[in-house]
Amino acid sequence: MLETSARLLRLLSLLQVRRDWPGADLADRLGVDVRTVRRDVDKLRGLGYPVDSAPGVAGGYRLGAGAEMPPLLLDDEEAVAVAVGLRTAAGGTVSGIEESSVRALAKLLQVMPSRLRHRVDALASATVTMASNGPVVDATVLSAIAAACRAHERLRFDYRAHDGSESRRDAEPHRLVHTGVRWYLVAWDTGRADWRNFRVDRMSVRPPAGPRFAPRQPPEEDIRDFVSWEVALGQYRYRARFTVRAPAQVVAQHITPTSGLVEPLDEHSCTLRAGSHSLNGLAVYVSLLGFDFTVHEPPELVEHVRLMAGRLRAAAPAPD
Repeated sequence: MLETSARLLRLLSLLQVRRDWPGADLADRLGVDVRTVRRDVDKLRGLGYPVDSAPGVAGGYRLGAGAEMPPLLLDDEEAVAVAVGLRTAAGGTVSGIEESSVRALAKLLQVMPSRLRHRVDALASATVTMASNGPVVDATVLSAIAAACRAHERLRFDYRAHDGSESRRDAEPHRLVHTGVRWYLVAWDTGRADWRNFRVDRMSVRPPAGPRFAPRQPPEEDIRDFVSWEVALGQYRYRARFTVRAPAQVVAQHITPTSGLVEPLDEHSCTLRAGSHSLNGLAVYVSLLGFDFTVHEPPELVEHVRLMAGRLRAAAPAPD
């Protein structure tokens, strides 16, 4: 009986790791024949696990979704990762999940072996989380947007722009992107006939979702590049281009994806693109990186840096 129970747990663990399993592969992993796998699957079904099966050569088994959440089998690293994620979610940028995250974490810690509890507690005691001043997004809004992205259903929502103006939008949602501070939706704006970034904290979704649509080719192969460009440059009055005389990998350590874009030129220099509503802000920003640089555009910034250089030279005259 003990051997059979251990095999059932092993079978359940395998079904949770991969979406589809041919019966022969499961039998090989468990060290039994296909008939025994079939009997064990029936036992799991008797315990309430919805295991779907397909006959034939290409058939196999799949753990389906049931009416209730079944127990999950996690290995040591997965359990620690979930616990750390729940601690982060309890004080993160998504509202409405703090209490449920704490409850789930308490349940997980209760059944954790002491060796794993010590690892989680050690990480928690050694970590200090700084309060975020960024906007908080409602979990139900994120869920609604994510569901529309997955189902390819159009979204209707009211949107508040940076200047406070409001508009009603109809869009084909593509992906949610989290920068670490803010959530963005990348979507095809049907009214503007173009790809747009929308800050989720400025969106008021109007249910129900609209009709289904055929997914479009995204604006970039890596959607993160599109968001980085829009957030770091697209929204600003001035868009600057610099040549920085330092390797791209070194400069990138000083640049966040939302403050600038770094592109290598050669092994000793790179291009930095950044945006701002202030010429002073751009000049000071690139100066504080600590590398030699040349400013190429816009022309207003080139002239502004010349004026600043003259002021700085006058402020620190050469000694006699």
